[in-house]
Amino acid sequence: MSRAIAVFHGQFGRAAVYQLNRPFNVHAHREGHLICHLGGADAHVDIDGKRCPADTGSIVGVSPWEPHNFIPHDSEQGSLFLVFYVSPEWFSPDGRAAPLCFGNPQIARTQTLDRQIRQAAATLCAGERVCELDRELRHLIEACFELSWRQAEGRTIRRALDGVTDFRVRKSIRLIEDAPGADVELDAVARESGLSRPHFYKLFRTQTGLTPNLFLNTILMERALEKLVRSVVPVAEIGFDLGFSSQSGFTKFFSANVGMAPTDYRRVALVL
Repeated sequence: MSRAIAVFHGQFGRAAVYQLNRPFNVHAHREGHLICHLGGADAHVDIDGKRCPADTGSIVGVSPWEPHNFIPHDSEQGSLFLVFYVSPEWFSPDGRAAPLCFGNPQIARTQTLDRQIRQAAATLCAGERVCELDRELRHLIEACFELSWRQAEGRTIRRALDGVTDFRVRKSIRLIEDAPGADVELDAVARESGLSRPHFYKLFRTQTGLTPNLFLNTILMERALEKLVRSVVPVAEIGFDLGFSSQSGFTKFFSANVGMAPTDYRRVALVL
């Protein structure tokens, strides 16, 4: 059974220690994503069609908005991972530094990085000194970023959503972000943006690298996480507020994208 062992929401974004034994749906994050194996069976992460081993010899780096999914190799034994979701604004607060985009999604894991990863995981699981984690994690995240570009193979910086040039796609993004939740009709968004349904889906993916459904799911997950950790609203009510017709529907959606039930996530989350 996949479960959250420790979750921390801080200035940098969020970090978690997860025990995972089942695959995720293809999903994306507004944040940069680092996946660090701690123990148990190996796994892999598919990023835009590229298979990246998630094992003790490497770190997987997923750039903001890159579609990806997690696949364990042993559903019975499961795997233990430390994962980071890094805010691009925290990484480059003035907008002048290099944007948060990993040069190589498969980052070789040095002994120094391995020690830092295991120390961070131990601190997170202990629930102590969490106020210092923001400072400590910057060094680890920056080291992974720099190493990914030293190992890059001719990759260029991936264009994020701020590189969208078509005004109709920009309008559709605003409409989805302003929509009430899971019950938004993407066909209606296409019409309001001045596009036919087939043209809308093709143009949106060309401009953003995402399908409209995947973008909508990402926005829903952001809202769900925010409500779970910064309120005491019951899980069923959160699901209804996000447009799900039942708590089971919301739980199924959350589990497919995070790997565990929302109640499990909320139970262990710490917020700075």
